[in-house]
Amino acid sequence: MTEGDDLTALAQELVALDVAAGARWAVGPALAAVRAVGRSRPEPREGVAERAARAELYQVAAWIAFDAERHGVSRRLHLRALELARSDPAEGPDAAVEPLILAVLAMQEEHLGRPAHSLRIASSVLAREALPGRVAAIFHVRAGRALARMGNGPLAGRAMGTAAELLADRPTDRDPAWAWWFDRRELDGHHGLARAALGDLGAAAALLHDAAHAGGGGDGDGDGDGPAYRVLFAAELALVQARAGDWREVDAAMATLMDGVSCVGSVRALRVLGRAARLVEDGRRVPRRTRDTARHLALALRDTDTGTGTG
Repeated sequence: MTEGDDLTALAQELVALDVAAGARWAVGPALAAVRAVGRSRPEPREGVAERAARAELYQVAAWIAFDAERHGVSRRLHLRALELARSDPAEGPDAAVEPLILAVLAMQEEHLGRPAHSLRIASSVLAREALPGRVAAIFHVRAGRALARMGNGPLAGRAMGTAAELLADRPTDRDPAWAWWFDRRELDGHHGLARAALGDLGAAAALLHDAAHAGGGGDGDGDGDGPAYRVLFAAELALVQARAGDWREVDAAMATLMDGVSCVGSVRALRVLGRAARLVEDGRRVPRRTRDTARHLALALRDTDTGTGTG
């Protein structure tokens, strides 16, 4: 095996750990792997295949750090991965992992309250010619989330509609292997978050419910319950219900999630649950039972190690 093969195998092991367990348990091994690989060989001596494999490893570690809310280190790794992915002019801008790096960077910018930056990244990719269908759909979702955060409901809805049309087509050989996770549940979840950003809490709750509770992708290409981070959609559903003052539904949602809090691997999801619990605890005319559930959830969350640093 070449060094590139070793790096690819290491990235695949980290992906498998993140999918199965989540970022809380994958971030330590991911960052340790990056440090070890960084000491193993000076990057200028690498060939094209090794640089591509290193870019993939850095991207995987950056994604895991993002879901662990370690945004400083996540951004640094993504930018280094982007530099490596673009270091071979013969490959062009759509090669290998480069669009995936940009997709997560766009999501991170929106997550951190910088939707204009997110929209700029998404628009730059959508301006490219002949994008594969799944890739275009992902960036329409990124654009839709950013537009919703900026208060532009009509354009956000149009972007999500375009993504749905593209997703309705079966995958082709042009779609990259890394787009395996983008299915109907993913689209519904992000569409729900866009509606929530626009204040349409009823539509948001319906979409997030579908994303959180559907058994598969809904379009024939889903597999089981999907990656561990998708508990985020259930957490966001609880938050939307709390924002709407739907105390009966949020009580049921929090009670369902509380039993598994210690196993939740997405730090993003845990922090969303914390926001939902605080909204209930601070709410007016909240039934005692629902307030008690929120307090018990808050206690369970305090017992988890979600990390507080930004990296």
